[in-house]
Amino acid sequence: MSFKRYLIGKPLANERLDHERLNKKTALAVLSSDAISSVAYATDQILFVLGGAIGIAAVQYVFPISAVIVGLLVLVGISYQQTIHAYPGGGGSYTVAKENLGQRAGLIAAAALLTDYILTVAVSVSSGVAAITSAYPALVPHTVAIGLCAILLLMVVNLRGVRESGIAFSIPTYAFIVMMLALIGLGLWKLGHGATPVQVIAPLDVDASTARHGSFPAGYGLLFLLLRGFAEGCSAMTGTEAISNGVQAFRAPTQRNAAVTLSWMVAILATFFLGVSYMAHQYAVMPTTAETVLSQLGHHIFGGGIAYYALQYSTFAILVLAANTAFADFPRLAGILANDKFMPSQLAARGDRLAFSNGIISLALVAMLLVWLFNGDTNSLIPLYAIGVFVCFTLSQAGMVMHWVRTKEQGWRWRAALNGVGAVATGVVSIIQIVTKFAAGAWIVALIIPLFILILQSIHTHYRRFAIDIAFRGRSPILPHAHTVVVPISAVNKATAAALVYATSLSRNVHAIHIEVDSKATPKLEREWDRWDIGY
Repeated sequence: MSFKRYLIGKPLANERLDHERLNKKTALAVLSSDAISSVAYATDQILFVLGGAIGIAAVQYVFPISAVIVGLLVLVGISYQQTIHAYPGGGGSYTVAKENLGQRAGLIAAAALLTDYILTVAVSVSSGVAAITSAYPALVPHTVAIGLCAILLLMVVNLRGVRESGIAFSIPTYAFIVMMLALIGLGLWKLGHGATPVQVIAPLDVDASTARHGSFPAGYGLLFLLLRGFAEGCSAMTGTEAISNGVQAFRAPTQRNAAVTLSWMVAILATFFLGVSYMAHQYAVMPTTAETVLSQLGHHIFGGGIAYYALQYSTFAILVLAANTAFADFPRLAGILANDKFMPSQLAARGDRLAFSNGIISLALVAMLLVWLFNGDTNSLIPLYAIGVFVCFTLSQAGMVMHWVRTKEQGWRWRAALNGVGAVATGVVSIIQIVTKFAAGAWIVALIIPLFILILQSIHTHYRRFAIDIAFRGRSPILPHAHTVVVPISAVNKATAAALVYATSLSRNVHAIHIEVDSKATPKLEREWDRWDIGY
């Protein structure tokens, strides 16, 4: 217990729950780190897919693909702004889908979200470790060990409470924002002043490329390749729903603070993602298994000095902290599901520090298992990633369309139209992701989500049957039940007196019984018993 107090801190009174809520600046660090940190690997994933087929010519496609993704990001961000005001109780996609599309749709959203939160921890931590091993290749053999230690650290900090974890994680998040602004700003300045020669990529010559690579994708082949790159790049949008899921984590006025924070997050993510993709195009940077796009851009723009290492350390920090978004939202969503009897009731209980401790520990254990199984390889985990998020986007926006049609609030037509367009767009992206990434590992997610739904339904069935079994109609009188209490007596002493005091609190019918073992001791016991004025 002393070790627990040292590690996690002293218990907090329930009355301090309001004090544990977050202001906008701290919430940006806690709930937006997942989305903002995705700029560290989203551009890489686009280039990995395209570069494997068309080589360095892939850089001419990366910025247009990123721009389309950013347009989709803005559309989804506006949609979640509306969700925040319509459903201030939190729950995000699960709550919206359940209330407007039915229980089954809600469970699909819940299963997809829970799956994606688990993958968020595994992918973010693995990407963060990749940033460090890019700077220190000697650490590559210890990738898994570093990842497991990072998840354990996140678990402990989150067990200490939401507000404390937010304060601890604010500095690395804002350090990464500063370094990214410096990287993009200095990179644009160098490009504009000719300080760094621009790598000009000539328009793609299909015949020449075919001669070099043997074959070049064209027609439907090229379209499929671009769609695959688009699907991988959509990992930049993971975490967009986190703020709408955690509205209750904000200080009052909760809805306004959550909406403002969401706007900040979308603006920062869009700027950084477009900036990194543009720089990758201009500097003709291609990721490798040993070095990320950000690391190469850091070498080009900062050189090999302290600024480069500051960029890598801050990237590592925010990628690890990106997992904290999942640690903030997974336990909260699990608690909502537990209150609805779709998950074990223990997940709805708050721990000593008013955090959902059981959910935090469960998430950490499953994520550690994934990191171990996939050897901390980001490229192996990414194909499983983001599919669940776009399923949730689609269900949430479709649910909001039904919400506006049903409530007919002011401006409901244009709101419903906006959400309808968003639902169609994200639905199409979901299909693209499943089709293009199916063979690369998406089939695992396509299998896990239905399995997760079956588990949630089984838990709900158990609780429903249990409620039926213990149901009491209250139509019969409650009659008193008389107990007969037997107290074994070996001697007249304090232990005997204490046992008899407790026995008489249970019943008026108390029998003191002595089982004779030593016949010589029995007369002494009888004399002491007769002399004892027991008062009963």
